[in-house]
Amino acid sequence: MSRKKSSVNYVNNQELLEAMIEYRTAWLKAKKEKKDPPRVPEYVGLCIYNIATRFATQHSYSNYPFKEDMISDGIENCIQYIHNFDPEKSKNPFAYFTQIIYYAFLRRIQKEKKYLYTKYALTQRAQILDEVSDNQYNDDSGQKGSIQQSDWSAEQMGRFMSDFETNTKKKATKKKVKKVKE
Repeated sequence: MSRKKSSVNYVNNQELLEAMIEYRTAWLKAKKEKKDPPRVPEYVGLCIYNIATRFATQHSYSNYPFKEDMISDGIENCIQYIHNFDPEKSKNPFAYFTQIIYYAFLRRIQKEKKYLYTKYALTQRAQILDEVSDNQYNDDSGQKGSIQQSDWSAEQMGRFMSDFETNTKKKATKKKVKKVKE
């Protein structure tokens, strides 16, 4: 069996479409009758899970330590927007869910970058405060009380922080320009 054939068929798009049509019909009926929305079918949930976990194995996401969070965000967003799938507009629920998962992954990566930036900024501030602190100069042991950061590590942190700040400023500028045009 070739690798290409086995990697493509982890979700049957036609069966998923049929399940989504049934769910959509039940959802519209419940909405019309002002009842609680129906439970997402187990098969659809399993397909969403398979799509998200398989999508996370792509090379572009291989080095992220928060892959589980990305997968969880993708699944959550798919469930949140499952009722928006319209079989009259598209016959490809696989692509619909993959797109939702893709953007959920991007949002999680941005969120984690923001956390990392905050952590690095606090680390730099803490080191500056340690250097100024009287405690280090009056320490009985004669040694500095903090762990020294390597030059490489400091350089990487600085590069990440400046890139993050540059990208944030670019995004803010784009927003301002867009508002002005509107």
